[in-house]
Amino acid sequence: MSNREIEVLAKRRTHYALTNTLPMPTAEVDTLIRDAMRLTPSAFNSQSSRAVILFGAESVKLWNIVREALRKIVPAEAFASTNQKMDAFAAGAGTVLFFEDMDTVESLKKNFPLYADNFPIFSEQSGGMAQLAVWTALSEAGIGASLQHYNPLPDAEIAATWGVPAAWKLRAQMPFGVASAEPAAKTFIDDADRFKTFG
Repeated sequence: MSNREIEVLAKRRTHYALTNTLPMPTAEVDTLIRDAMRLTPSAFNSQSSRAVILFGAESVKLWNIVREALRKIVPAEAFASTNQKMDAFAAGAGTVLFFEDMDTVESLKKNFPLYADNFPIFSEQSGGMAQLAVWTALSEAGIGASLQHYNPLPDAEIAATWGVPAAWKLRAQMPFGVASAEPAAKTFIDDADRFKTFG
């Protein structure tokens, strides 16, 4: 059975080897990212996900901020591999910084107290869907990406550098660009360990 959505999801992979080139103008990539996030579902239509989209030198600046934050905690003798990772991410054409707006979450908790304990969970679920939506849209456009999680180490400097509102909580970083190498083969756990079907 052929299904376009499954084909698109199968195409999305983790690409670490990126170039600073794009198959389309940056304005089109920016629109693609915005549209993917705008169309992502969210509980109560809360639209709590936010993004800062960095291209070129701004993306390089981000990975240098992360690099210096990591230098403070990674032992010097082990820093070479960390440094290589930062170089690889900085080599891309850009980075999407994904945030969740905690003011939105708090407002929902206040307005719908019956569900108050669930709104932080709903926010994380919406954020994860937004990340997948952007990642898949980039992949379909011929743009490789990976999802990174260096927060909270660089959060304060990122907020200061790009004027991020205090209520925005950094959840992930996605470096992107045209991939320069094929990803490793994807493996899957056995279906019997993952699924149960009845009826």
